[in-house]
Amino acid sequence: MANYKYTVRDSSGKSQTGVLASESLEAAASILRGQGLKISSLAPANHGLDRDKLKQRLAELNSGKPKTAHVLDFTTQLAVMMRAGINLRSALEGIAEQTEHPRFKRIVLELKADVEAGKQFSDGLARHPKLFGKMYINMVRASEMSGSFSDMLDRIATYINQEMETRRMVIGAAIYPAVIGTMAVVVTVFLLTFVLPKFYVVFEGKEDILPWATKFLMNLSEFVVSKKLYLILGVVAAGAGGFAFGKTEVGGFFVDKMKLKIPVLRGMFRALYISRSLQTMGQLINAGVPMLDTIAITGDISGNRLYKGMWKSVYSSVKQGKKLTAPLKKTKLLPMSVVQMIAAGEDSGKLGEVLDEVSGYYQKRLREAIKTVTGLIEPIMIIVMGAVVGFIAMAIILPIFKMSAIVK
Repeated sequence: MANYKYTVRDSSGKSQTGVLASESLEAAASILRGQGLKISSLAPANHGLDRDKLKQRLAELNSGKPKTAHVLDFTTQLAVMMRAGINLRSALEGIAEQTEHPRFKRIVLELKADVEAGKQFSDGLARHPKLFGKMYINMVRASEMSGSFSDMLDRIATYINQEMETRRMVIGAAIYPAVIGTMAVVVTVFLLTFVLPKFYVVFEGKEDILPWATKFLMNLSEFVVSKKLYLILGVVAAGAGGFAFGKTEVGGFFVDKMKLKIPVLRGMFRALYISRSLQTMGQLINAGVPMLDTIAITGDISGNRLYKGMWKSVYSSVKQGKKLTAPLKKTKLLPMSVVQMIAAGEDSGKLGEVLDEVSGYYQKRLREAIKTVTGLIEPIMIIVMGAVVGFIAMAIILPIFKMSAIVK
């Protein structure tokens, strides 16, 4: 399959240009003629590298990768146009004209070219799995079979919007503690490397009357100043090593496991993974996606290796003809009340509706957990920072008072 750049005229004489994906030049010409268009020019799109194409490529590189927000805007606009009765090809062309992000604009034009070539829209989306994701592609594919395309796009847009909101809440909860923690480290390093060394002359020869806290900090300050290069290299190496370890399967599993064990954070992460898993599964089931595909996608989107393993066991169980809840009853990752509600929905044939309700409940639980975590971490970080700075200040001031008393 290759791309061909064309210039054509319609029945009214209006000129149009675009890119068409086709097996060959002859096939591309046949497609265009079949649409009642008169071909002015038709050539491989990648033939040569003109100045405009070079500018476009540079613009794409400078713009960076398309983000979830671009996908949300695209989905929302497409749903509105579909409800308005605009055909898919014209809708994609209109969205491409309004899209300012160069790389995403090229992707929309590629989708338009695939549709013009007679492909299913879901097949075009499947060419960009990292951007649209398995869930998006499968829900669109299911809607193509059921004929509920615009409604499905609305449902997908709602799901993406909820995911973005959840991500913002989690990131927002982590920003404040990160800022306070960074300030505490910076202030401590500043005091140890710039403030305490100035007191060396004052305290020199008076080590016998210095409190243990002052001796400890003076030794620590001297060590930090003399070994600062090695310490910086060590911190960088430890950070890079920890990041690389977290990217491995073993390291990732360890990190995911710790998220569910840390006392303050485990409630928030548990609510996040449960709401995301059940919401994804409910959306896919309501969209008419086959159960095995639904379970596989749910595991991939869950965001935690432990939950992914749980859904993998569910996949194996369902594939063997067993019920969905059979392996869920053996896990501690889902509360028993949730498992019982899933079982009730499975028996009544209303599993999708039940999952939507349960995921909505855990969305509320997640918001409450984030507020709780933020409320707990803020005073803890302030207390820790105050204790560190206060300890250093005390270690400096106390010996000065003591020496003043001796002089008097």
